[in-house]
Amino acid sequence: MKFLKISFKLLRIFLVICIIGIIGCYMYVKFSPKLTIDSANNIMLYDQDNNVFFKGSHSKEWVELKDISENLINATIYTEDKNFYKHFGFDFLRIGKALVTNISKGRNSQGASTITQQYAKNLFLDFDKTWKRKWDEMWYTMRIEANYSKKQILEGYLNTINYGHGKYGIEAASKFYFGKSAKDLTMAEATLLCGVPKSPSNYSPINNFEACKERQLLVLQLLVNNGIITEDEKSNIFNEKVEILGLENKETLSSINYYQDAVMAELKNIDKIPKNYSEVKGLKIYTNFNYDVQKSLENNIKETFPEDSLLETSSVVLNPETGGVMALVGGRDYNKSTYNRAIASERQVGSTMKPYLYYAALENGFTSSSAFISEKTTFPIGNLDPYAPKNYNDKYGNKAISMATAIAYSDNIYAVKTHMFLGSDALINVAKRVGITKTLESVPSLPLGTNEINIMEMASGYASFANLGYKVKSHLIEKVVDGNGNTLYKANNNKELVLNPSLVYILNNMLTATYDPLYIDYNYPTAISLSAKLKHTYGLKSGTTNTDNWNIGFNKNVLCAVWVGYDNNKELSSSDYKHAQNIWFKTVEDYQKDIPSEDGWYEKPNNVVSVLVEPITGKPSKDSDKNKKLMYFLKGTEPSDTDPTFDEVNQSVNN
Repeated sequence: MKFLKISFKLLRIFLVICIIGIIGCYMYVKFSPKLTIDSANNIMLYDQDNNVFFKGSHSKEWVELKDISENLINATIYTEDKNFYKHFGFDFLRIGKALVTNISKGRNSQGASTITQQYAKNLFLDFDKTWKRKWDEMWYTMRIEANYSKKQILEGYLNTINYGHGKYGIEAASKFYFGKSAKDLTMAEATLLCGVPKSPSNYSPINNFEACKERQLLVLQLLVNNGIITEDEKSNIFNEKVEILGLENKETLSSINYYQDAVMAELKNIDKIPKNYSEVKGLKIYTNFNYDVQKSLENNIKETFPEDSLLETSSVVLNPETGGVMALVGGRDYNKSTYNRAIASERQVGSTMKPYLYYAALENGFTSSSAFISEKTTFPIGNLDPYAPKNYNDKYGNKAISMATAIAYSDNIYAVKTHMFLGSDALINVAKRVGITKTLESVPSLPLGTNEINIMEMASGYASFANLGYKVKSHLIEKVVDGNGNTLYKANNNKELVLNPSLVYILNNMLTATYDPLYIDYNYPTAISLSAKLKHTYGLKSGTTNTDNWNIGFNKNVLCAVWVGYDNNKELSSSDYKHAQNIWFKTVEDYQKDIPSEDGWYEKPNNVVSVLVEPITGKPSKDSDKNKKLMYFLKGTEPSDTDPTFDEVNQSVNN
């Protein structure tokens, strides 16, 4: 008891000191230069053609306070800050109560931010929970209160607050959720909407209607407590049926929000951008966004998945020459899940790791015709248990197959034999060179993609194949300019040659085998269903695990990576594996619909020769061969009838 008395006494002293200090600061800021809020945090995003596709806190939907429903205004004030018109930015009684509550409960369960404080945070600050951020928030709150009327503050707050689903400001939110202007909101609609900003993803009536209704009941009770409505009115309003529309403008794509979120995440990681946006008087962010590509990607995703499926997806489409991301999707429906899998998740990549291995093999003397026997194989691993990988569907040729055939079938035995022959450092070295930063485990299963990697990183790695050997980093932002016209940041698009272009050319041609009918033999190429659908030539590799399915494909014009799986790592069914492939091919073909079919593939380097071979074995073709195909080799490495197949006859690998 004595401890509590001392604590409360110290608390009162602390509050008095705070009040005196704040009054002194208030007098100082009152006579300081007026803080400009009309451009603060005014963030505009531009697409690759320099057209605005997103405006941050200063939306074209800005409405004056007189054009906002009194129902919404009352609900907001009595929920967020009932003493708004009485304080000058800080509600000390509320702060005191919150401190007592938090101390007694031993946790931070109650906040005390006023509307002005929240407005200051929305306008000027990032959301890092640091003491400096708290100090900046206090300082800006005082400057806003000292220079602007309560009407201006409330109007600005209601026009900049986040109501979820990428809707900033009450007018945009009203039209999105209810298909009407903010001035026409009923009390039932207003009290539903008022609860959303507390946690937009949790209290959205689209994402979680039950939680939204619970929050509405709290808002209604606060209105009762403050004499705005009666208990009977509360009950009637709560039970009133409200139609939630979730309407988008016909020119707006829901998936754009994933792209916008990814831009803001990238912006936060650029050191040259001040974390305090008031220093720059707004930002113009120039991106690689392409509306048509984003629309195609979104539509292809919607058309591919059954509506009742819980499968999720992420996908990126980029320019392989620069790494600029033209389109990005972090999930099937932003209205249902704002979690951006394209930038935040890592998943097992499966056999999409194999091209890194096969490039390493080409560097170490392998050719398109280099052969290993595809058969059930157990690999001894020192003192560890032997490793016995399996091919998909347990299919084996029980004969020597070429590297190109191993790629066509995604043969796991061939991949592990190559990996063991080269040593694990070979694959890891190539992956690092092309931009894979994930720490890769030096294990026999490495080329089978047991590691989890982010899709943006995998797209960056494959871009080095698509641009014939240059390392680029996938990125959304090209340039950032402040409100004064100063360029704060410009993407470094200088390319670094990290792979041999001639070897990449050879590898890329082998990656076309994944949908080539000439490789139909004891097995089928993994993407054979695309053979008649593709109008252009692509290097393509799929990746399949029990829980993840990938398709990454490219030519020199475009690269697209698609992942499909369940958030809870549920195993995929056989029918689930078709979706990534369908999204991929429709998107890349949409992008190139006006490009001639012969344009997009690569010119043969001078030091590369083509040889007509039997595709399965890779040996020079004979008149009697049913199938013949041109394969590519560095001059002097062409196959002959007498070439060994890395002499498995002597069992150099199996023993």
